[in-house]
Amino acid sequence: MALLVSKLIEVCVFKNGDKHPLYLLLHRVGGEKIYPNIWQFITGSIESNEKAADAAVREVIEETGIKPTAIWVVPYILSFYDASSDTVNVCPFFAAQVNENTAVRLSEEHDDFGWFTYDEVISKLELPEWRKGLKIAHEYIACAGEAANLHRLF
Repeated sequence: MALLVSKLIEVCVFKNGDKHPLYLLLHRVGGEKIYPNIWQFITGSIESNEKAADAAVREVIEETGIKPTAIWVVPYILSFYDASSDTVNVCPFFAAQVNENTAVRLSEEHDDFGWFTYDEVISKLELPEWRKGLKIAHEYIACAGEAANLHRLF
């Protein structure tokens, strides 16, 4: 029987652009075992005795060198089945806002990054689950105003 686990988080990082939010995507290096050479959001593991929201903040800092100015729980759970471990994975999805002029410092997992419009991100993301999470983060948080405060953590 497949085991249900929640050991990963996803974080959609955004900043205010001139007219619309811009979203950060990271490009994975070719040598990565999982998903080489693709654009992705920040993805990371939840450490033992760590809350998912704390893992989201830590992973943003580790993978980009940026400390978020605000973070939200996106009302969306990404899920996938991993046949190699016979696990159904459920991943909390977060949105993190950063300052407009923040410099990105990449970790060894990534070889490039970019700030993209919503439409550009939709065209770059390979997985439909990531596109669904972006749509909710975009409509509900980045462009929503006061309604987003319901799920704002800080």
